[in-house]
Amino acid sequence: MSKRDYYEVLGVAKDAGPQDLKKAYRRLAMKYHPDRNPDDQEAVAKFKEAKEAYEVLADEQKRAAYDQFGHAGVNGQGGFGGGGAGGFGGGGFGDIFGDIFGDIFGGGGGGRRGPARGADLRYTLELTLEQAVRGCEEKIRVPSWDPCDVCEGSGAQPGERPVTCPTCKGMGQVRMQQGFFTVQQACPTCRSEGKIIENPCGHCAGQGRVQSTKTLSVKIPPGVDTGDRIRLAGKGEAGVHGAPAGDLYVQVAVREHDIFQRDGENLHCEVPLSFVDAALGGEVEVPTLEGQVKLKVPPETQTGKLFRLRGKGVVPVRGGPPGDLLCKVVLETPVNLSSEQRELLRGFQASLDKGGERHNPRRTNWFEGVKRFFEGR
Repeated sequence: MSKRDYYEVLGVAKDAGPQDLKKAYRRLAMKYHPDRNPDDQEAVAKFKEAKEAYEVLADEQKRAAYDQFGHAGVNGQGGFGGGGAGGFGGGGFGDIFGDIFGDIFGGGGGGRRGPARGADLRYTLELTLEQAVRGCEEKIRVPSWDPCDVCEGSGAQPGERPVTCPTCKGMGQVRMQQGFFTVQQACPTCRSEGKIIENPCGHCAGQGRVQSTKTLSVKIPPGVDTGDRIRLAGKGEAGVHGAPAGDLYVQVAVREHDIFQRDGENLHCEVPLSFVDAALGGEVEVPTLEGQVKLKVPPETQTGKLFRLRGKGVVPVRGGPPGDLLCKVVLETPVNLSSEQRELLRGFQASLDKGGERHNPRRTNWFEGVKRFFEGR
């Protein structure tokens, strides 16, 4: 009798990932396991079929061979080493599911975890816009845990070493029978480390690490922006009992700038303009991160108009051409006018009114629209 396709057996697609395979196998195994289906040979056969399919597809090399050659490529590699309902690798229901349910029952596939890796740390570094755009090197002080110098991180008195845990025999886990389940749990004596310290170090109280504050130098690449992170491997908290240290993540926060607002690789700024310069045109000086440049304003420029200065923005941190500087013209109404200036403006306004809509087309169109609106009510 020919074997069914392994993907069909588990009910998964051919590009299914490890988690999809595990989920599918878990569902079928719970349904057809012999402990839950006594004297049901059909269930036994389906359980063996699902387990064989999972063992092949969960192994990268076996799966590659199966994808290329089919069942012939894994002949003899997907079996169980024994026959009958009891021949499932020499273990009971809980043993078979040690790797499948380890995340639920607090344990892995039988091996001890050992001392826990140190925690990752995060440090928020505030930068000016200029520092973020050009890059810099900053020194930071970070509260952390460092390996104990007295016990060299072991947590035991000098000259002594941790010993194998007598409860779990160094495995870091213990097994408990709950009905037809064999549940793996973290060892309560050594807390999954597999070793215990009989005489703790007096300097670090057996932790193998002590609190400290360290000064680190951080190189900031040009072009970073708020939210970008820089990883300093091994600069986080020291692990317990000599375990590896975690990482330090420096998160960038760029302060608000008095002139510029950043949008990705582009910069924005507002340029105040008198109505005389806007009407007659001219040149105005505009700031950039490299210095002042002259911006030519054409006659009859309206407020809100955008001028683009190409290449005056930010070079992206991941490379590429620099962005642009977008200058928004904002007309400034004169203040603190003298009597003479007021009269001049009134005379100027009178001369504009004689020209009608020729000088103020937007205002004329607006008033016409208002008039039509009220007439149509």
